[in-house]
Amino acid sequence: MDEMNTQHEPLHADVAVIGGGVIGLGIAWEARRSGRSVVLIDPAPASGATFAAAGMLAPVSELHYQEEDLLELMLESSALWPDFERHLSGSSTGRSTGYRTTPTLAVGADAADRRALADLRDVQLANGLVVESVPLREAREREPLLSPQISCAFHIPGDHQVDPRKLAGAIVGALGDHQPGDSSWVEGAEDGFAVRNKAASLLWEDGRVVGAELESGTRVLAKETVVANGLHAARLNGLPDGLSLPLRPVYGDILRLRVPEHLRPLVTATVRGMVRGVPVYIVPREDGTVVIGATQREDGLSTSGGSANSVSAGGVYQLLRDAQVLVPAVAELELLEATARARPGTPDNAPLLGRVATGAGPEGTEGAVHGPIVPGLIVASGFFRHGVLLTPAAAKICVGLMDGTGDPRWNKFRPDRFSKPPAQAGVATNGSQPATLDPLTKDHA
Repeated sequence: MDEMNTQHEPLHADVAVIGGGVIGLGIAWEARRSGRSVVLIDPAPASGATFAAAGMLAPVSELHYQEEDLLELMLESSALWPDFERHLSGSSTGRSTGYRTTPTLAVGADAADRRALADLRDVQLANGLVVESVPLREAREREPLLSPQISCAFHIPGDHQVDPRKLAGAIVGALGDHQPGDSSWVEGAEDGFAVRNKAASLLWEDGRVVGAELESGTRVLAKETVVANGLHAARLNGLPDGLSLPLRPVYGDILRLRVPEHLRPLVTATVRGMVRGVPVYIVPREDGTVVIGATQREDGLSTSGGSANSVSAGGVYQLLRDAQVLVPAVAELELLEATARARPGTPDNAPLLGRVATGAGPEGTEGAVHGPIVPGLIVASGFFRHGVLLTPAAAKICVGLMDGTGDPRWNKFRPDRFSKPPAQAGVATNGSQPATLDPLTKDHA
């Protein structure tokens, strides 16, 4: 067989995951743990939003007005985190995720910030969440470098953190922890699971999705295909006709700084602050660095002549200014890195998660879907600012769907809730027929 034919020999797996961000990695790992062979399709795993994420596991702090539907999912995922992390970084693996169960301290800079945080606490308490008011003297005993000028402090014991870069590395290491000949090993994939290429199109056969065709021309054939490539999900060829994945890029600037020895620890727990109505957070890492973030902007900076991940000068200034209001010693830190990445947002800021029907209800019946489910296809995108927190839940939900044990609680997040009825089920959204298999090569897994 010549080199060209070898290059385009199909890969066979139980599951093909398109997208190697933290969500795709988590799904791939959970699918592997369920006994399935997995191919992860991504030219550069964990280089997008995951690379920039602060890694706060904060279902309480991240409760926002008019987003209460997300709370149940966030709490569910938060409860899954200890077990999810334990399987990755057990004593026998030597892998670290930077998972820390230290609490979060929410603080306000002035009287208006105090009122805003107090109002939010009322909503949090009404939803059964634990948020405790802390006297300012006690707050400064816990965190001595806090400014003496802060106006309020709240203790949030249920909000923790993980280091997304370490987490991604741990999952990649776990996925590679097998040998040729193992049932999980995929022939033709790097380390038996990785395909460093972009998916160009879904593959179809007899009305079901049976894998993906890569930009290189190689086909990955799978029983289940998970579209988890963030903002790129809506641009994938071969999506079911009528399926609308309304994803938009929401950029965030984030800073990493080294704390000098004489100032360590700058803070012992995550500090989430409100400064003149603008949120800012300081997340300590085990290596003596802190992460400060994060702005949220849709200003087009990264699409108006700059690079794809341009950092906003104003955003960097704002973060440093506001962080110093809460912890003045921030001015003495060494700036190591300023990073910006786009997070995939949706109209309701909730994820697109689940299977897809061949038809959707008429306009105005959001969430009502009709027609049979497209077999072999799961979508997991649009996690916006909650991607790291929701990774264990997304992984569990996706594997449950593969097992045929979907949980109806999460139907509200179905990816077809914004869709309209298709003219013809199974036709690609770009108006062309979906990519299909050659009839002579239908012997896929």
